[in-house]
Amino acid sequence: MGKRQHQKDKMYITCSEYTHFYGGKKSEIPQANFRRLPFDHCSLSLQPFEYPVCTDEGVVFDLLSIIPWIKRYGTNPISGEKLEVKSLIKLTIAKNTDGKYHCPVLYNVFTNNSHIVTNKVTGNVFSNEAVEQLNIKTKSFKDLLTDEPFTRKDIIVLQDPTNLDKFNVSDFFHVKNNLKLLDPDEEKAKLHPSYHLKTTNMETRETLAELYKDYKGDTLLASTMKEPVDKKTDKLNAAHYSTGRVSASFTSTAMTPATTHVAGDSG
Repeated sequence: MGKRQHQKDKMYITCSEYTHFYGGKKSEIPQANFRRLPFDHCSLSLQPFEYPVCTDEGVVFDLLSIIPWIKRYGTNPISGEKLEVKSLIKLTIAKNTDGKYHCPVLYNVFTNNSHIVTNKVTGNVFSNEAVEQLNIKTKSFKDLLTDEPFTRKDIIVLQDPTNLDKFNVSDFFHVKNNLKLLDPDEEKAKLHPSYHLKTTNMETRETLAELYKDYKGDTLLASTMKEPVDKKTDKLNAAHYSTGRVSASFTSTAMTPATTHVAGDSG
C-alpha cells in the first residue's frame, strides 16, 4: 500500500485550492477610479436635486440643469446620445417629517443601498419591494398612490444596489469630455479680456488697473466683442494729428484765432 497513500486527504484547504477552486481568484480587477454619485444628486450638476426628472434608463437630473443642457447640446450628458426634453419623466419623491426621501407605501427611508423604482406613467417613486409585493406578485398593475393603470414595462429602476455603473461619475460623458454650461453672468464675464488672465503679478495688475481707469475698458471690451466703436469716443484709435486750425490762425489774417487743438478725421 505505501506510507503516503493518504497524503492528499488533508483536513484543510491549500492556498492553491482556495485560489483556483473556491472563489479566491478574482477574474475582474475592481475599478480604482470609481466615484459614487449619491442617489439624490443630479447626474449633471452633481449636486442635490430640487426638481428631479429622469430618462427612460433611470438616470436622474435636476430640471433646472438638464433643460439648458439639452437646449445647447441636445444630448444626454451621461451617454452623449441624443436626448429630447419631451422624453424626460417628472419624478415625485415623498419625504418624511425629517426631510428624508422615503417610500410612500412602506415608509422605509431611501439610502444609497436602497432598491428604488418609479412608475413611468405617474412619476411616483417607490421602493422596489413595495412594487414587487403589491403590483407584480398580485398582478395588479395600478399605481399604489393614484390607482392609475400601467404596465410592467413602465417600471423604471432608479437605483439598483447590485448594479451601480450608472452612478460612476468617472464614466459620465460630460465629465470625461470636460463639458459644462456657464451661467449668464459667467458667459458675460468671459467676454472681458481679464477673464483669461489666470495669474498676474503686481506690476501687471497695476498696469491693467491704470489702463481701465483711463479708458474705462470700453475700447478693449468692444474689440473683444467685435463690435464697432465710435471714433469720437475711441481714445486709443483716435487720430494723433489735429486739424491744424491753431497754427493756421497764427499765420492767417482771414481766420478766426483758435487756441484749442481738434483731432483730425482719419477717414
